Amino acid sequence: MKALSIIVAALDEAAAIEACLTPLQALRERGVEVIVVDGGSSDATRELAAPLADRVLASPRGRARQMNAGAHAARGSVLLFLHADTLLPAGADGLVARAIEGGARWGRFDVAITGADPLLRVIACAMNARSRWSAIATGDQAIFVKREAFQEAGGFPDIPLMEDVALSRALKRAGRPACLRERVVTSGRRWERRGTLRTIFLMWRLRLAYAAGADPSTLSHRYDA
Repeated sequence: MKALSIIVAALDEAAAIEACLTPLQALRERGVEVIVVDGGSSDATRELAAPLADRVLASPRGRARQMNAGAHAARGSVLLFLHADTLLPAGADGLVARAIEGGARWGRFDVAITGADPLLRVIACAMNARSRWSAIATGDQAIFVKREAFQEAGGFPDIPLMEDVALSRALKRAGRPACLRERVVTSGRRWERRGTLRTIFLMWRLRLAYAAGADPSTLSHRYDA
């Protein structure tokens, strides 16, 4: 069994997938498994990913479903879930190993967000601080988890939004996460596409509604609107 499997859920990510996977080749040389799970891309995502991953799998569309499919196929004792527009820091495999060897059952990285808007730096700082205080991680922070803890938590729930929050809540029963200070770098494209302030307010409304018991399917329609 491999020590670490990195699972990348992708959908129409031809413009970003090579940039995501290329830095992982050094980790593959050290025995890390890289799995890309495609949710039905209509572009060249699968073809571009194939030479840069150990396996490219097909799955029904939906980030939770795709990540669960990757976890089921993975050989690693530790799973790391990476967004296709996110880059891991150098030596991420060693950082995760030290956290797990130190007693953590799960964890995440701090995040930096790229983009022209200076507010993106503020958003990243707020995300990192909130996560450290609440023990809730977002998918942008590259959640990693021991396989048995992931299975005990039931994996990602099959919901179209807030799957990362739901998994974090379940994993909190296994202990607080290791909050690594090293940063993953994620694209600010979704904030800039909608407008940074508008996206901040939207995400807070969605999170508050989810905490109050709103149906994630309804929230997903609001998110996609």
